[in-house]
Amino acid sequence: MNPILIIKTGCTIESLLWLGDFEDWICAGMNIDRAGATVINVFEDEALPNPTRYSAIVITGSPAMVSDRERWSENTAVWLREAVDAEIPTLGICYGHQLIAHALGGTVGPNPRGREIGTTEMTLHETAADDPLLAPFGASLRIHMSHSESVLQLPNGATRLASTAQDPNSAFSIGTAWGIQFHPEFDAQIMHGYLTARRPELTTEDIDTAERLSAVTECPDGPAVLHQFAQLRRQGN
Repeated sequence: MNPILIIKTGCTIESLLWLGDFEDWICAGMNIDRAGATVINVFEDEALPNPTRYSAIVITGSPAMVSDRERWSENTAVWLREAVDAEIPTLGICYGHQLIAHALGGTVGPNPRGREIGTTEMTLHETAADDPLLAPFGASLRIHMSHSESVLQLPNGATRLASTAQDPNSAFSIGTAWGIQFHPEFDAQIMHGYLTARRPELTTEDIDTAERLSAVTECPDGPAVLHQFAQLRRQGN
């Protein structure tokens, strides 16, 4: 099987690097060896390869903002259009979710409902019942979130799959690509780390950090989504 390509759009917060980084947690969730993945640091201007050399593509989260339209991000968006056209199974996580939407003509910007961070419930719509990635999960998922920008308008031809109380476009599909706003690679320890590190910003936004910390739980649904994506990757090869 061809390797998986992980497009790294940034690093996790410094206080969590001792636990690894996005690509390590993604590989663990997919139950694949880290050596079986090619990681391209696009935020450091590393060149993207021909997407057809890979069995699947994952785009990570990032501290950057898609709406800033940094050169490396815009270049990756152009490349992603080619990957989607080539029907390579593609999964965008958080920033990756937003970048796929932007690349294909959707709109991304600050979430008018404010920052979404912590452990929360995501409701799956009827459209998810037949979706290859999310159909196994029933009516809802318990997941970890950390984002202040959202997909405000889906691309033409996209299918809305899920929403939360703060974000109507929490998951979508288009062709063989999926965007998920949540972080399936996070565990409770990582989520605690994000809430603690973001405490100053959360305080200014009138978000009760202590309350959010107390609500953090392990979310087996996250790794299960990554595992399901890995299964789709195998079925396509």
